[in-house]
Amino acid sequence: MNTHNPDDFHRFRRAETSMRMDRAPLSPRTLSSNALFQGEHEIGIEHHGALYRLKITRQGKLILNK
Repeated sequence: MNTHNPDDFHRFRRAETSMRMDRAPLSPRTLSSNALFQGEHEIGIEHHGALYRLKITRQGKLILNK
């Protein structure tokens, strides 16, 4: 014999859906290249003990090298 009320399931699903919609999507932290490079054309980035170089090319594109 089933003692569960089918309406309970639908109420739970509606609550779960509304909780998901209330959360704002996370956006990544954004920095301008001007703030990052401060007039230079190359910067170093240390990541997990390794040094990476981020460069602005003559065409204005970014290149990341290890």
